[in-house]
Amino acid sequence: MAMKRAAFLLCWIAIAAGAVGAADLAGVQNVYILPMAHGLDQYLASRIASSGIFQVVADPKRADAFLTDRLGEAFEEKLRQLTSTESELREKEKSESRGQERAVPPSTFGRGRGTIFLVETAGRGVLWSTFEPPRSTTPKELDRTARRIVAKLGASGKTR
Repeated sequence: MAMKRAAFLLCWIAIAAGAVGAADLAGVQNVYILPMAHGLDQYLASRIASSGIFQVVADPKRADAFLTDRLGEAFEEKLRQLTSTESELREKEKSESRGQERAVPPSTFGRGRGTIFLVETAGRGVLWSTFEPPRSTTPKELDRTARRIVAKLGASGKTR
């Protein structure tokens, strides 16, 4: 009897987790795509824009989420640069000139070539990810890979 209750509880937790994930993506309208290996970002921008899943924006300050192939300290620093105001950037430069900031080491997290992350702007949480490595770096294969990634993203619950 305890096994049945545990299984029932796990099923409800899985359903609830799926609903939360879909709700998180539902709040994303505008996506900024960071540069990716072999120019995959350009193919993703084209496929996402034509699919209507999200609006691809050129201004990172308008983004609800970022699409990237890397995570870690270097990614966080890049987001700070992209989303900070000019006065915040000037203040950071002043503190760096006083030697208060350390250099950010390059990140190795997410360099598995083929892992794509959708990261929310506000909380910096990973809303969605997939592993879809291109078989080669030819334009045709990069476009196919972008198509598969966008199909997975669309199937995850985000529809307009």
